[in-house]
Amino acid sequence: MIYDIHHVTTYEYGSIVTFSHCALRLLPQDGPGQKVLATELSIDPAPKEISERACFFGNRVTSMTIETPHQTLVVDASASVEVNRPRSPDAATTPAWERVREAAYASASLTRLSPAHFLHPSRYVPRFPPAQAYAQDFFAPGRPVLEAASEFMRRMRTDFKYDPCATVVSTPLSQAFAQRSGVCQDFAHIMIAGLRGLGLPAAYVSGYIRTLPIGGVPVLEGADAMHAWVSLWCGEETGWIGLDPTNALLISDDHIMLARGRDYADISPVAGIISGSGDQDIDVKVDVVPRQSPASPTG
Repeated sequence: MIYDIHHVTTYEYGSIVTFSHCALRLLPQDGPGQKVLATELSIDPAPKEISERACFFGNRVTSMTIETPHQTLVVDASASVEVNRPRSPDAATTPAWERVREAAYASASLTRLSPAHFLHPSRYVPRFPPAQAYAQDFFAPGRPVLEAASEFMRRMRTDFKYDPCATVVSTPLSQAFAQRSGVCQDFAHIMIAGLRGLGLPAAYVSGYIRTLPIGGVPVLEGADAMHAWVSLWCGEETGWIGLDPTNALLISDDHIMLARGRDYADISPVAGIISGSGDQDIDVKVDVVPRQSPASPTG
C-alpha cells in the first residue's frame, strides 16, 4: 500500500515574531516494512537557514531559523510512503515475558534499536506504580509476552475513553490514568509506563493511520491527526512489535511511522524558541490517503 500524506501546521501569534528557531520532526523515515518514496517540506515565511540531520534514534530532524518578522507561520509537509509490513507473529509462540525482561537487562548493545534505551523512566513516562499494577494483572508467570501485552492493550481500549478535550500535550500521565480518558499520546504513555514498570522495553512511536474507511469499516479513532502507539521489544528473535492501545490493534499496513523515541519529548513534531509576546493558536490538518492501485476500482 502506498500512502500520500499531507500535514499542515499553522501558527497564529498574538504579536509579531521577529526570530524563530525550530526543530521539525515531520518527515517519515525508512524502517521495517516501510519505504519513503518522496518527501517535501514548505515553510512560510521562508527560513534564512535550514538543514537536516538524523537524531540518535534515526528520526529525520529539520532545523530552521527564521529572521523575517511574521505573525503567521505555516509548515507544510508532504510525503509518499509505501507500507508492506510482515505479518505479526502468533502471540502464543512469543517468549515468556520474564525471559524477555532478563534478555533486555542483559543486553550489551547500545545501538539505536537496543532495548536498553527503553527500559527506564523518561521525561513524559516517569516511574508510575499504579500503571505497573494495572499492567501486572495480564502478565501471569510464564505467559507469552505478546499475548500478555495484547490483552493489556485490549483492556485499555475498554477501560479508557478517547476524548480530545480531556488532555493537552503537557498533561501528566497520572492525570490521564486517574480520569481514564485522553488521546493517543496519553494511552501510549500509560501503556509504556506499565510495561517498563514490569521491566519490559517499550518505545513511543508517532505517525499516522489511514484516513479513508476500508470496506465499510468506520474510520479509526485518531485519523485526520497525528497518531501515537507503542513498540514493545519481544526478545532477540521476535524483535519489536507495535501495539496501538487507542484502537486495540497490532500495527500493520494501516499505520505509517513518522518518528520513534522514549516518549513524546523525543519525537515532538515542532519544538523551538521564538522572540515575541502574546498567546499563540495552532491549527493542524492531516490527510492520509491510500492510492488506488491500477487494478482497483475508483470512487
